[in-house]
Amino acid sequence: MFDRNDRGVDRRGFLRLAGAVSAAAAFTGSLAACGGPSSTAGSSTGGSTPDANGTIEAGISYALSTGFDPMTSSGATPVAANMHVFEGLVDLDPVTREPYPALATALPQAVSDTVYRATLRKGATFHDNSPVTTDDVVFSFTRILDPKNASLMVQFLPFLDSVTAVDASTVEFRLKYAFPLFPTRISVVKIVPRKIVEADQKAFDAKPVGSGPYQLVEATRQDKIVFKRWDAYNGPRPARAAAMNWRLVNDNTARVSAISSGRVEAIEDVPYVDVAALKGKTTTDSVASFGNLFLMFNCAQKPFDDKRVRQALHYALDVDKIVATAMYGQGIASTSYLQPSHPDYHRAGTVYTHDPARAKSLLADAGAAGLSVTLLTTNTGWVADIAPIIKESWDAIGVSTTLDVGDSSGQYKKVDGGSFQVMAAPGDPSVFGNDTDLLLRWFYGAGVWPTKRFRWAGSAEDTQVRGLLDQAAQTSDKNTRSKLWGQAIDLIAEQAALYPIVHRKLPTAWDTKKLTGFKPLPTTGLSFLGVATA
Repeated sequence: MFDRNDRGVDRRGFLRLAGAVSAAAAFTGSLAACGGPSSTAGSSTGGSTPDANGTIEAGISYALSTGFDPMTSSGATPVAANMHVFEGLVDLDPVTREPYPALATALPQAVSDTVYRATLRKGATFHDNSPVTTDDVVFSFTRILDPKNASLMVQFLPFLDSVTAVDASTVEFRLKYAFPLFPTRISVVKIVPRKIVEADQKAFDAKPVGSGPYQLVEATRQDKIVFKRWDAYNGPRPARAAAMNWRLVNDNTARVSAISSGRVEAIEDVPYVDVAALKGKTTTDSVASFGNLFLMFNCAQKPFDDKRVRQALHYALDVDKIVATAMYGQGIASTSYLQPSHPDYHRAGTVYTHDPARAKSLLADAGAAGLSVTLLTTNTGWVADIAPIIKESWDAIGVSTTLDVGDSSGQYKKVDGGSFQVMAAPGDPSVFGNDTDLLLRWFYGAGVWPTKRFRWAGSAEDTQVRGLLDQAAQTSDKNTRSKLWGQAIDLIAEQAALYPIVHRKLPTAWDTKKLTGFKPLPTTGLSFLGVATA
């Protein structure tokens, strides 16, 4: 690991330069085939006059792992793209995570504790020039609530009973119970054109049509996503550039070379090893995030059905070494399900420090001494750097560890088929929202994770966690809600069926001489809402 597979030496070795030259040449060819990046205004600074006719060039780390239909899309790159293509009635500011009215004229207004109404923005149109109607709004919500559609978003809407059009501009929401987070939570639902989706959902998933400031022109896996400004957009976040080209550059060296040479103006997921070096060439910032690396156990397979085994493998980890060596200090050992910068942070009742003796004792008590483990993990650069240290930590307590590293989609096929023991993988549901209820329900609600992945559904602890979440969701008292969330976090930490090892900082690099208004995000992805070329 540590980038040795494709360069032949350690990441600091001489052949890193050769790899960079080769990758840069390949990337240059990719840009040349598309006519190259748009010109920018010389040495203008981030405070210069924006160029309304400019094209933003970006280097994106993750491939297109899913389609774009916002009802089911979960891949990092399509979710980031959808931020520019679609609107909800309410959206979250990508930087501050604060809600603002998007297709609605204001945040939904409460008629009663269980009834809300929202008014649609006049003159809003989809990218096929059709008007956005209340029928489209109702359709967008009801398709998510329909069980046969298996939407990822439905787990975030357990409180929603019905959505109806009151008139041509007003939509009414009826709730099963009072849910104080409602005005913010509906940001998970993006409004889609009913006529287009019903005509051909697969085509819509491949080339989406929204009402956002940018229209998606084309998307090619392993290559690029092309956007152009939607000139008819009349909402609060108009496009400030004429077009965007997102280059899908999974190779770390090529991505760094692209920003260093000026072929792109911003990149996400700066390799930790390159953060310091890039600071002298670009603006680089690392933002604390919920994004984490978690351990997930197959709780349907012995001995991982025993929490002592799960706890032992956490206690065995030298997380300080992971942060210092593999992450170059760009992370923090997890002391809770939430990161310390989260407004609802609660230090968990169980905190996993490096304690090999305790790990060995727990394994012995569980009758699992001499355990052999295959650790499934993804080939994402920073994750692949951490995997050998996990193996080293487990080998040190007598757990014979084999690494199985592969692409995310292939690894999750194994997980969903039940053919795995332990997985280490990145997770960041905060792209959908930042409230604690949403973050907990992504992994621990009544969705795919506890049922098909760590296979915890139906256990007494699973029932208890979901009961605490439901109680918290229905209370209007903030202190009581925080207390209930804390109890859920304590139980999740103790059980460790799926639990973070480390919360990471997200390093982003950009050229302030070529972009105005750009800010790094506390979530996976890049946002160019309100950003222009200079």
